[in-house]
Amino acid sequence: MSGHSKWATTKHKKAAIDAKRSSLFSKLSRNITVAAKMGGDPNPDNNASLSAAVARARMVSMPNAKIQAAIDKAFGAGADAAVYEEIVYEGYGPAGVAVYVDCLTDNKNRTAADVRSAFTHSGGNLGTAGSVAFQFERKGSIAVDKVIVSEDKKVADRENAVDEDEFMMAVAEAGGNDYEDAGDQWIVWTAYDKMQDVQKGLEAQGIEVKGSELTMVPTTPTDVSVSDAKKVQRLIDKLDELDDVQNVYSTMNITDEIAAALEEE
Repeated sequence: MSGHSKWATTKHKKAAIDAKRSSLFSKLSRNITVAAKMGGDPNPDNNASLSAAVARARMVSMPNAKIQAAIDKAFGAGADAAVYEEIVYEGYGPAGVAVYVDCLTDNKNRTAADVRSAFTHSGGNLGTAGSVAFQFERKGSIAVDKVIVSEDKKVADRENAVDEDEFMMAVAEAGGNDYEDAGDQWIVWTAYDKMQDVQKGLEAQGIEVKGSELTMVPTTPTDVSVSDAKKVQRLIDKLDELDDVQNVYSTMNITDEIAAALEEE
């Protein structure tokens, strides 16, 4: 391949990555604006939803200026006022997997048409309000590295294994509901409205939090074949590509086998 062709390919890939990054920042900005407005406070320390939205933005290196601009927009007036509306769509994807879609939009008709099209073209069906919500539970999720440089024994250093018993006690003391092993991290689960308090409780004990988010967890995961899992993932990807879509949750049970197959896609 010639040098010119390599450059053309590289430039094309960079443009695609930049476009995806721009779209992500747009979604995150919208989420921050609505979280700030609904919480009625521009200070993340006093607004749990805003705190989670800002943390999510920082995890993907969104510039502080963009984060602040999004917060400011929540309290603007006139042309600068935020006009986004939160809408939820529910439906079923291939193999009967329940799908829950969080949206923020300034045009409900456009969003409804786009979401419906994604379901239809992926072999799914858009349902009515409440048709799948009962299959999910709202929770807070906090990620903690298993290996953290610290003199505090509640976390690990580079030469010592994590003391799980002490970590379990720290989670309980902070008010967390439960935790699970996620490879190189612990995931601490909290009540939906207690995530910020639990995070502060962990940090007060010397535990560094790597990230946190408010999420929807399926109460009864749906087992699917690898081929059906790929179909469901295509639906999720189509929905994720829509500017108005903030989060997509499904009941698909992602086993190690399915995870490996999806990575190959």
